Amino acid sequence: MSSELILEETLTKRSQQKKRTSPLNYKERLFVLTKSSLAYYDRKAEKKFRRGLIELSLIRCVEIVRSNGELIPCHNKYPFQVVHDTNILYIFAPNHDSRTIWVQRLKEEIKDNPSVLAKFHPQFWQEGSWLCCRQMEKQAPGCEKYNPYGDITRKPLPPVPGESKDRMQQRPQSSLPPCPDGEQGGDEGEQEVVTEKKEEVVVALYDFPGAEPHDLRLVKGLEYVILEKCDINWYKARNKYGEEGYIPSNYITEKKLGNLMQFVWYSKHVNRNKAEELLRKEDKEGAFIVRDSSNPETYTISVYAKSLHTGDGGAAIKHYRIKKTQESPPQFYLAEKHLFSSIPELIDYHKHNAAGLVARLRYPVGKSAPSTAGFSYEKWEINPRELTFMKELGSGQFGVVRLGKWRAQHKVAIKAIREGAMFEEDFIEEAKVMMKLSHPKLVQLYGLCSQQRPIYIVTEFMELGCLLNFLRQRCGGFNIGSLLSICLDVSEGMEHLEANGFIHRDLAARNCLVSDTMVVKVSDFGMTRYVLDNMYTSSSSAKFCVKWSPPEVFHFCTFSSMSDVWSYGVVMWEVFTEGQMPFEQQLNHEVVTLVTRGHRLHRPKMAPPFIYDIMQKCWHKKPEERPSFSQICVMIADALEGDLTD
Repeated sequence: MSSELILEETLTKRSQQKKRTSPLNYKERLFVLTKSSLAYYDRKAEKKFRRGLIELSLIRCVEIVRSNGELIPCHNKYPFQVVHDTNILYIFAPNHDSRTIWVQRLKEEIKDNPSVLAKFHPQFWQEGSWLCCRQMEKQAPGCEKYNPYGDITRKPLPPVPGESKDRMQQRPQSSLPPCPDGEQGGDEGEQEVVTEKKEEVVVALYDFPGAEPHDLRLVKGLEYVILEKCDINWYKARNKYGEEGYIPSNYITEKKLGNLMQFVWYSKHVNRNKAEELLRKEDKEGAFIVRDSSNPETYTISVYAKSLHTGDGGAAIKHYRIKKTQESPPQFYLAEKHLFSSIPELIDYHKHNAAGLVARLRYPVGKSAPSTAGFSYEKWEINPRELTFMKELGSGQFGVVRLGKWRAQHKVAIKAIREGAMFEEDFIEEAKVMMKLSHPKLVQLYGLCSQQRPIYIVTEFMELGCLLNFLRQRCGGFNIGSLLSICLDVSEGMEHLEANGFIHRDLAARNCLVSDTMVVKVSDFGMTRYVLDNMYTSSSSAKFCVKWSPPEVFHFCTFSSMSDVWSYGVVMWEVFTEGQMPFEQQLNHEVVTLVTRGHRLHRPKMAPPFIYDIMQKCWHKKPEERPSFSQICVMIADALEGDLTD
């Protein structure tokens, strides 16, 4: 084989047997191209195991796949297709150059095949239809002319003078990890045109020390130039000294006039109820937050004042909507006699003059730095020697969870996976994708220690523990607004999972965690697929918890975002009962019978009819008639606005 070897590289393949419903469908394989075949192997314990082989004589088409913004839930983001017989093999390369070389070499080898296609499908076959032409027959004729003699979609990079094509792959790259060129969702049919690109200048919202040598240190308030957007979570940037490296994308904001994100006092996604919780926790005279109002494109200042100003023996929180004049450009004001050309100027004035406010704006309640998607760019394997183990936090179906520190500075939660508790190999592969899911309402997965046993899962640490205990311990201390705020947090986290094609499968209050700033985040998404535990396993070996599951799950084991919506309705019920067990008096088989017959959980005493109506929408028997999580977010936000107006 070695004498016939043309190319060899580790790429990612998509399963041909499954719909694109899970990142688990994407496997890393060693691809080997020879003069007679394209084969791929699974490497285990230094030994290669062949998983598939395609004779080159049977290949009918090789071409790139235009992703057009479609989510690609694997590490490699540059897809191409190999059409052979009646099958399609989707392969994902790590960068543009790699893909170009594979497509060109394969085309050279198959161009004289008698069965080469005249037309091909330039986009994915996905969930029953072609994304390019929407034909619903997999063997439908292609919709774009196929060029068997070259890559018509992009010009290859020019070779280095004196260097052969064969050596281009071996050319050393930058000391930084490879970074995609940002090609996603564009028109790959265009010829590349060199144009002068305007520099994108950003401002650091938080300090970032940088965990690895290839990272760039950020200092809050300083400016940086973006060089490349490597993926949604990490960018390559340059500071004013010319130093380059990787930075987390959620630690920066665009520098431009009118962008309030660059100010410490502005919190975009804080509602009225959450603002009051943060101000009470700060407990300082003149503490304040500027946030979005319930009306679009308007802002509210929430201010905290102590008893000496309120006269009733308690603290007060007042909310002032920032108004603007009708002229162009508009001026901003709280009281009409004090007009300002911008909101920052208005804030600066009221820092020194109460001018009708309950207190001067003295202490901005700053935003705490969010979690990053991993500790550094492309870092998912964590050295266990860099972990410090501290107190035990609890024990779950996987094993013991402990508070710990990474490199003695970052607080983390460390889950030690009990041997025999899960399908480890499948989980390790999917965890690399789960790390990319980064959102303020999702518990962040930082990485794994997968080279020893037990495996450690390292995640964001949430100080106030699981939502279920949080509700029970503070029973009687919640109002409708605070309970709705909890529901909104959970729905926003689930909306992000839904948008990324990720199904939780075990959404419940016990699988949501609470931060020290009272933010609720969804945890353990997708984990139940790997659990080996009788509590989660039905007679058909499907894993689910009956009292949180819809009929299509306990009858047909059919999971979807709509089954997550049903579970979310049960979470709402848990929240508004302050932690009660759903169907507490019934056994699992009794719950199946009741739900099948149309019985639903009763309305909690704390839930007004309009809130219970949202729960009932989530529990519709037909999955297609349940609301999406984006619709639920709107309904919850509207409910908050209706209950607590600015």
